[in-house]
Amino acid sequence: MSPTTLPAGPEHGHVTFLGAGPGDPGLLTLRAVEALARADVLVAEHEVLDVVRTHARQGVAVLNTSSDTSSGTYSGTSTPQLAVVDSTSTTAGTPASRDAANLVMEAARGGRRVVRAVSGDPGLDTYAAEEMLACAAAGVPFEVVPGVAAAVGVPAYAGVPLRDAQGADVRFVDARTASERCWTEVGASDGTVVVSATLDSVAAAAGELVAAGRKPDTPMSVTIAGTTTRQRTWSATLGSIAQTLKQAKVLPSPDGGRPVIAVVGERSAAAQRDQLSWFESKPLFGWKVLVPRTKEQAASLSDQLRSYGAVPHEVPTIAVEPPRTPQQMERAVKGLVTGRYEWIAFTSVNAVKAVREKFEEYGLDARAFAGIKVAAVGEQTAKALVAFGVKPDLVPSGEQSAAGLLEDWPPYDPVFDPIDRVFLPRADIATETLVAGLIELGWEVDDVTAYRTVRASPPPAETREAIKGGGFDAVLFTSSSTVRNLVGIAGKPHNVTVIACIGPATAKTAEEHGLRVDVMAPEPSALKLAEALADFGLRRRASALDAGDPVTRPSERRPGSRRRRTT
Repeated sequence: MSPTTLPAGPEHGHVTFLGAGPGDPGLLTLRAVEALARADVLVAEHEVLDVVRTHARQGVAVLNTSSDTSSGTYSGTSTPQLAVVDSTSTTAGTPASRDAANLVMEAARGGRRVVRAVSGDPGLDTYAAEEMLACAAAGVPFEVVPGVAAAVGVPAYAGVPLRDAQGADVRFVDARTASERCWTEVGASDGTVVVSATLDSVAAAAGELVAAGRKPDTPMSVTIAGTTTRQRTWSATLGSIAQTLKQAKVLPSPDGGRPVIAVVGERSAAAQRDQLSWFESKPLFGWKVLVPRTKEQAASLSDQLRSYGAVPHEVPTIAVEPPRTPQQMERAVKGLVTGRYEWIAFTSVNAVKAVREKFEEYGLDARAFAGIKVAAVGEQTAKALVAFGVKPDLVPSGEQSAAGLLEDWPPYDPVFDPIDRVFLPRADIATETLVAGLIELGWEVDDVTAYRTVRASPPPAETREAIKGGGFDAVLFTSSSTVRNLVGIAGKPHNVTVIACIGPATAKTAEEHGLRVDVMAPEPSALKLAEALADFGLRRRASALDAGDPVTRPSERRPGSRRRRTT
């Protein structure tokens, strides 16, 4: 079936109007994730796509009003492959809702499940109600999955509660459509006002409130890109907000139409942001951190960096290829089935993957490990085995390395061990530490090359320029090979980039390549390395605040500035 061929079925399908929230993918509801996983067709504005795309199933149909959809091709190459139905880029004078409603109706025909995802909450979307009416008129069943409204979620992320203990009234105003009567009503109130506006119109909205009776010294906060790592918030008053934004050089803007959320009111806690700004005060907030690993290898590390407010960017520095001569690996896997081994030791996720692929080639599964003890180095290796259906018998209790594994590995005992042989599938460039240690403990080792590691292809030119030009705030090196390979394929990181290394050997390699090491993990663990970088960021932030300086990212500092090494 071609990408644009959709399955036949009942005449009317089903539409889910889904709120994607204000921007943070973590704010999607469980019900929203369920609906996305079942969708046959996804209809979403451009800014919503990145929020919902990871939860859509592979093969979801593509619609795109800005390009020719009759060609049967997908736009983009990621999985799942999605496209944008950009209902904001319609012909001048044509209501955006008309095109989007027609697309939704067309997509729902033939029994297809359609998800129409909108920013924030569908109940507050300008055109969603009209699209729902179109569904009702056409007899197409639909449901609504609420989302976190930007007018509520953004102030929460900005550290601006909308109510205090006295329970002040809260009014919501869209400055883009508000009438003079609306401004008069909210101006006469002493409650909190949440204004949805744009960078172009927020100062004018403040003027409207003053003209309607609000005092010019009423506290006001303005937030752009709320709930994302691009979020920025300014605190001022109704009378000073225009000057504050001008001094911050956010107006005029090349994209002055960007939406903003402003909160106005004496009791809105706008004046208490220094204490309540939990999101923008994360230790690595907005830092662009280079992780020289594949997305699969860096999954948990990237998640941890995001929890600190960082934006991880994975760049593979090695590529994995099959061994040049597969016969040795084939004999070893057959030996697993025939009972040749007492143990098998996995020192990497790639080793697990290599054995699993060979199993699948022979029609085997995890049952082939019956009666064999399994060892694994590292949390990710153990997780890969569990995903394969194998629970490791031995994981190092201390250092997650070959040395740590040897500390816990039992010596060969002919009384308790009927077989004295260990199968060790590993990379072609692995060290001999584990082999030598196992032999010293009395074991025979089949040291088998399960895969080859080669230097990865260079990243895109944009990434290379960011690395060399100071576009990244930090880079995490988890081994000496990541240092050598990254410099080899992309060039040396800029002087302003914070260099963080997992241990002394990696730090030495970095220094040999002319890099200044700023952060070193207290122990050889990728997660401890991320913690150390977060501590560095926290101290850096505290120093700026103590000095009365603005908090900036390393990439915003002048080239040539020096930092002391942090251990």
